This record gives sequence, C-alpha cells and structure tokens, in this order.
Amino acid sequence: MLDSAQVKGAVRKAVAAITGFILGLVLLTALLITGFYLLIQAAIMALSPYLGQATAMAVVGSGCVLLLAAFFWRMTASSSPAKRGKRKSAGTTSGLDKLREFIRENPLESALTAFAVGVAETSDPRLKTLLMQGGMELMKRTDSQDGEESTDQASQGGETTRQ
Repeated sequence: MLDSAQVKGAVRKAVAAITGFILGLVLLTALLITGFYLLIQAAIMALSPYLGQATAMAVVGSGCVLLLAAFFWRMTASSSPAKRGKRKSAGTTSGLDKLREFIRENPLESALTAFAVGVAETSDPRLKTLLMQGGMELMKRTDSQDGEESTDQASQGGETTRQ
C-alpha cells in the first residue's frame, strides 16, 4: 500500500518533470526566434551597402515570405493521383504501405486508437488487443458509412434529374 509521503514525492517529481519540459521548450523556442532575428538582421546589414537600407529590408522580407509560403505549400500539398497510382501498380505492397494508406484514409480514428493503445499498453496486453480490434472496427464502420453516403447521394442526384 502506498503511503502519503510516496504519493507526494511522486507528484512532486511529475510536476518537476513537466515544468522542466515546458521550461526547456520555451527556452529552445526563444533561442530559435532570436537566431532567426539575428540572421535576418545580418542579411539586412550585408545587403545595405549594395542596395540601401529600405531595399535590403524589402529583399530580405520578401525572401522570408517566399520561404514561409514554400514551406506551408509543401506541408499542405498532397501527393498527386499519378504518384499514388504508380505506387499501387508497382507490384507488391508491404504491410507497412497498406497501414500507411489506411491511416491516411482514417486519420481521426487512427489517432484515437493510437492514443488509447498508448495509454493501455503499459497495463494489460489483453486490453491493448481489445482496443486495437475496436479501433479497426470503428475504421471499417466509418468506411462503410462513407460508401453508403456516396451511393445515397448518387441515387438522390439521379432522382432529381428524372423529375
């Protein structure tokens, strides 16, 4: 049986670990932002003798905007259907590729299942197996509902054109 001193000690350690993690994250973020600021200021100072202060700021600012736009465009761009078709027609697909495709098709259900399995993994292997089965069933049910909705929409679209 745990006594009060052990529980208090464990809680203090947990709070100290969380506080240390957050403090480290804040400090690393501050260092990263300061580094970017100093890099931008150095670029402006290096270009100022050649282009002038205002033009150097405009060039560096537009370069930063272009970099951010390229970064976010790349992050949000999905792979083209031609690439997906090449991957599927490439022959045998591994189980890992199938799992990745399954996760792409069902992101919310996959995240929920992963979270539940992560919480339960340390305690009971039977519970882990049960959660995996439930998550897979939830994903299959979502897929079947999506299929039914698309057939319902197609049949409704056909009825409205007949009238």
